[in-house]
Amino acid sequence: MTRPVAVYTDLVETDPQPGIDELEAAGFEVRVADSVDPEVITALASDADALLIGYSPIDRTLISRLGNLKIIATQSVGFDMVDAQAAAEQGIWLANVPGAATEEVATHAFAMAMAMLRGLPFLDRAVRSGVWDGTRERLRRPSEVTVGVLGLGRIGSRFAALARPVVGRVVGYDPFQAGPDDIERLDLNEILEVSEVVSLHLPLTQGTQRILDGPRLALLPDGAFIINVSRGGLIDHDALLEMLDTGRLGGAGLDVLPHEPPRPQDRILGHPRVLLSPHAAYLSAATQRDYVLHQARNVIRWHAEGTPDSPVNIPAPLTTI
Repeated sequence: MTRPVAVYTDLVETDPQPGIDELEAAGFEVRVADSVDPEVITALASDADALLIGYSPIDRTLISRLGNLKIIATQSVGFDMVDAQAAAEQGIWLANVPGAATEEVATHAFAMAMAMLRGLPFLDRAVRSGVWDGTRERLRRPSEVTVGVLGLGRIGSRFAALARPVVGRVVGYDPFQAGPDDIERLDLNEILEVSEVVSLHLPLTQGTQRILDGPRLALLPDGAFIINVSRGGLIDHDALLEMLDTGRLGGAGLDVLPHEPPRPQDRILGHPRVLLSPHAAYLSAATQRDYVLHQARNVIRWHAEGTPDSPVNIPAPLTTI
């Protein structure tokens, strides 16, 4: 009897071996492409039942080449790198890893927010350049600050819970779900008008692409801070840089960028009002293990029971003529 085939595309700062071990124990033949190149993926996965991906783009063209494919399993909460509609139309399951890094990502965002309010990255740079003067920064008392949370899923809600005992007010907005009852809800523009800190925890979709564009960024109070640990495409970065240049915004803490890794010429890299990390908010020893295992177990459960642990679509049944 032919074994089902599972192919890893790109490896994202994780060791896939625990997942490989579980897949092989479940009867899979496992191959590792370690590439985002669609030609490499096509060559190795032409007969694959399952793709296990990091951030490799899986578009309609690539999906059409993989005629045996039945499930795509991401190693992240986000799945915007996959053409989910094309997958569903071809009867292919799409599964993600929704909860493995909730604590890490929420804490990373909260740490960035507190660092901004207390001016830590800017004071650090000033001291290293020979300036011993804390009055150059507009340092905030957190208990007098309003924090806006855009996205009230697992991570956004956890961020709000971390912020609530420390800041003066937490307000939230989510176009997709209700979120916890104990978060004061406002519409998007209202949140931007009152929030000295705005933290983004939304998926990247057609509806949220550049949700913080120039006109919306202009609604923020003078000196406000933006925190983004979700997807770079949620913000119009040209508008963000312009407002940072003029001092309209106080700073930005960014774990994600529109281009990853950033290009050497990207101006965001050298901007003095930006705190950067390399899409690392999710990382810890625990998440590196849990992401790999949950991803593999989505595929294993699909094979055993017909449905993955955490599906994000319901594929259309394929018909034959």
